[in-house]
Amino acid sequence: MNKVLIIGCGGVGTVCAFKCAQNPDVFNEIVIASRHKEKCDKVAASIKSRLGVSNITTDQVDADEVPQLVALLKRHKPQLVINLALPYQDLTIMDACLECGVDYLDTANYEPKDVAHFEYSWQWAYRDKFEQAGLTAILGCGFDPGVSGVYTAYAAKHHFGHMHTLDIVDCNAGNHGKAFATNFNPEINIREITQPGRYYQDGKWVTTGALEIHRPLTYPEIGPRESYLMYHEELESLTKNYPSLKRARFWMTFGQEYLTHLRVIQDIGMARIDPVMYNGQPIVPLQFLKAVLPNPQDLGKDYTGKTSIGCRIAGTGRDGKPLTYYIYNNCDHHAAYEETGMQAVSYTTGVPAMTGAMMLLKGLWKKPGVHNVEEFDPDPFLEQVAKSGLPWHEQFNIDLEL
Repeated sequence: MNKVLIIGCGGVGTVCAFKCAQNPDVFNEIVIASRHKEKCDKVAASIKSRLGVSNITTDQVDADEVPQLVALLKRHKPQLVINLALPYQDLTIMDACLECGVDYLDTANYEPKDVAHFEYSWQWAYRDKFEQAGLTAILGCGFDPGVSGVYTAYAAKHHFGHMHTLDIVDCNAGNHGKAFATNFNPEINIREITQPGRYYQDGKWVTTGALEIHRPLTYPEIGPRESYLMYHEELESLTKNYPSLKRARFWMTFGQEYLTHLRVIQDIGMARIDPVMYNGQPIVPLQFLKAVLPNPQDLGKDYTGKTSIGCRIAGTGRDGKPLTYYIYNNCDHHAAYEETGMQAVSYTTGVPAMTGAMMLLKGLWKKPGVHNVEEFDPDPFLEQVAKSGLPWHEQFNIDLEL
């Protein structure tokens, strides 16, 4: 019997739980836990009514507290924890998994609360512990990071002799009708976007101003959208695992209205992550802002348009000739909502998390230690993720615009 414990019941957690419930032959039992059990109950009830399943239970946990996590794991005895909580909580959940002998999977790297710093070093430091315990930890199994790494591994396995440049491109061409809203946790989203940009060039990391470098890129079925260079954590692992890469970058689209709001938020100090005193109480401005912004889980009903996420790669093919290659997925916001009640940004993260969990439980991605997704065989993952709602497409020898 395979039992999974999903920690976190936001938009991504909801999609992941829904997709696990669609595959009862692999996910025999599902437990959803978060700080607020009533939210988990609501998600579980929705999935049960939509799919007619009965194998979902719920629980409460503060994922900042290792003793609470350990007690949760001992109560339910899962084979795998799918961590869809906040990145701040990755290490406490990994500690609990080690203590209880449970495999681990997440979608985003650890990030300390007091500084917006994105790197894998804290989690890679757990490699020996997980290996010695005979446990598998899979890092960054969302879309980007996640599918972007699997796409790169697939390109390396099937098409390239040497990959020289990698550009991960992420476009959200959807419209939710709000003046300003983030598509996932506002605190994490704004911390990420307002940091300096960074890309890999000839063995070194080059730092730029936040969203300083931008250009129009053309996305399939969408057209041209202004795309901004950012740092994203999968660049760290991909440049390490594919040393032939001479350049690696990450691009994301933003509308001008979004950027205007973001600039005002920064200018008035609401993007600060350090506490300020208000009426004798310390508050973190960005956490307060999160409380008043629209909940990403509530955006799906009126969301129209598509996302388009993929990898544009140049290098030499297996025949030694120059090759350009584009592998991508387009996901429709309304279709995602009709199926799961969540918009496409949550869908494109929750489906890969379920797929990675399935790979682990089937033994296809079972390898003691701490691993990024590109270290595993991409073929069974991409076969399954396409069946689960995220079909992928390839283009060869095209102008990558980069």
